[in-house]
Amino acid sequence: MFSIGKINLEILQKNAYNLRWATVPDGVIPLTAADPDYPCAPEIAEAIIKYSKDRYFSYGPAEGHGFFKESMARFFYEKRQVPATAAMVLPVDSAAFGIDIVCRAFLEKGDEAIVFDPVDFLFRYAIEKNGATAIACPINIDPTICFDVNVFNTLVTPKTKMICLCNPLNPIGKVFTKSELEAIGEFAVEHNLMILSDEIWSDITFKPFDFVSIASLDLKIRERTIIVTGFSKSHGLAGLRIGVVAAFDSKQYQRIFDASFHDSTIHGSNVLSQVAATAALNQSEYWLAAFLEHLHSVRFLTVNGLNAIKGFSCHSPQGCYLAFVNIHETGLDSATLHKQLYEVGNVAVVPGLTKWFGKGAEGYIRISFATSHEIMAEALERINNTVNLLL
Repeated sequence: MFSIGKINLEILQKNAYNLRWATVPDGVIPLTAADPDYPCAPEIAEAIIKYSKDRYFSYGPAEGHGFFKESMARFFYEKRQVPATAAMVLPVDSAAFGIDIVCRAFLEKGDEAIVFDPVDFLFRYAIEKNGATAIACPINIDPTICFDVNVFNTLVTPKTKMICLCNPLNPIGKVFTKSELEAIGEFAVEHNLMILSDEIWSDITFKPFDFVSIASLDLKIRERTIIVTGFSKSHGLAGLRIGVVAAFDSKQYQRIFDASFHDSTIHGSNVLSQVAATAALNQSEYWLAAFLEHLHSVRFLTVNGLNAIKGFSCHSPQGCYLAFVNIHETGLDSATLHKQLYEVGNVAVVPGLTKWFGKGAEGYIRISFATSHEIMAEALERINNTVNLLL
C-alpha cells in the first residue's frame, strides 16, 4: 500500500495545494504541509460513492449526524480511554476551525492563553483573532527532555484563561508523557484554567512512545478539557475538511455549539465528510496500521539522512511525521536556507519563521516525511548537494 508505485504524482500535481505539489514548479519536491502523498483507504472512497448513489445531498443535523458522533464517541472510549458521549461530540469543518471555535467560546478580549513555543501557528491565530493574547511558553526542541510545568508559574496571570496543548507537538514531534500531562492538568485545576487539547496527531506515534489523552487522566482534569481532533494527518482527508470538538460538560458543549454558528446554517460539517470519517474510524484501521509501519522506516531514513548533512542536526520525533532540523551550524537563517533549497535544490521545506511556529523556531526548518522512501531519498540527496554548494 505504501510503495512508490502507489503515489500518483500526476493527480497530486493537480489536487495537492497548501504549499504542496500543485503549488510548486515541476521538478520540485514539496516536503511542506503535513499531508500524505498516498491515497486514502479505499473503504473511505467507497463509503462516499455508496452514499452519493442515492443522489440526495440534503441538509444534515446542525449538531452532526448520529452515525458519526457515535463512532467518534466509541473511538474516544475504546482507543483513548476517554469516556466521551455522542451528545457532546460536535463534527466541525476541520480541526483548525475547531480550535477557532473553542477560542471563540472561552476567550474574551483582554484574556490570555498559554501556547507552547515552538508550535503550529493556528493556536496564536485563533487566540488573537478572538481578541485575546497568546502567551508563549518555551519548550525544549529535544522531545526527550521532560517539560517542567513550573515554567507556567512565570506566565500565568489573573487574565490567563486557557492552556493550549498540542499533543503530539507539531513541529518538534514530542509525545507528552502521562506524568507531564498530569502536571499540566493539575496546574490547570489549581488555577481554574481551561485546557484546549489538540490531538490531531494522536494516531501518529512511533514505538516505544504511546499517546495519552489528558482527558483520560481524571474527572477534575477532564471537566475542564476540550478535545479537538481530525483526520487529515492520520487518514489523508485534509480536503474533506472534517474535524471534531469533544466536551465533557453540557454547559461547555452548549457554549461551543453556540460559537460554531451551526444552528444558523452559516457553518456546519459536510455530510459526505462525516460519511468518510466514519469509514476511517470503523473500516480503515488496517490502513492506518500499515501507514504507521511505513512511517517508522521513512523516519529512520529521514533522520539519519538529515544528521549526515553538514551543519544539520535533528532529533528523532516521537510522534508526527515531521523532522524539525537545527541548521544553526550552517550559519544561515531559516528563510535564506529555505530559499536556497527551493531555488537551487528543487526541494520545498517550511522555514522556522515566527509566523509559522513562534520565535523559538528560528534556526530550524521543518520537513514532512509522509512520502515514499524513494522520494525522501531523492530529496535528502538534493538537500545535501545544495548545502555542500553553500558551505
